[in-house]
Amino acid sequence: MPARVSIFVTCIVDQVFPRVGMAMAEVLERAGYQVEFREDQTCCGQPAFNTGYREDARKVAGHFIRVFRDAEFIVVPSGSCASMITHHFFDLFPKGSSQYEETEYLAPRVIEFSRFLTEVAKVDDVGARFEGIVTYHDSCHALRELRIKEGPRRLLRKVRGLELREMSAAEECCGFGGTFSVKFPEVSGGMGRTKLDSILATGASTVVSIDSSCLMQLQGVFSRAGAPLKTMHLAEVLASR
Repeated sequence: MPARVSIFVTCIVDQVFPRVGMAMAEVLERAGYQVEFREDQTCCGQPAFNTGYREDARKVAGHFIRVFRDAEFIVVPSGSCASMITHHFFDLFPKGSSQYEETEYLAPRVIEFSRFLTEVAKVDDVGARFEGIVTYHDSCHALRELRIKEGPRRLLRKVRGLELREMSAAEECCGFGGTFSVKFPEVSGGMGRTKLDSILATGASTVVSIDSSCLMQLQGVFSRAGAPLKTMHLAEVLASR
């Protein structure tokens, strides 16, 4: 019987990019796992946490723990949400409390999608084919808090027909930052335009990342600039045949 994994699809995937969640499930099944979706899941609490609503974030985090407490693995298509659960849930609960202890038990089993493939499933070739030139954007939480950098690139290099070209500003922020892009639109827009220039210089037609929120920000930048570029989550590329 194949090992079972639970998927936490995140708010933005659930509400805006459902195809990313379906692609992730397809790739995990192709890798030999039985995938389950727990319908009671909601949010990791990051939006409330980042804007200072700690009590609201605590309630949402507590619900997450209750939903997934018995899951063997919880795979997440987002570096920022995975980081929220594995790093910042500890900021929400008093040390020694039952919820803090449950977080200690749960956090090691919450794994970002690309890391799960390369470090748990031990695969970097999932049989994908995607014709085109792509460049990869390192999302801030994935790179700086989770230290994810080479894994997604390894997976992309194994995709048949795909050429990966690095941009000079791969590690620079896209300018989204959740409510940052709303509170500081001029700064956010400037960061996005810097990113756009770096992407265009590669000659790539597609930008890939492991965070849909970054891709949403970048697609908005591309649309406003009239740039002939598209964005894809890593899961969508890996699900391509």
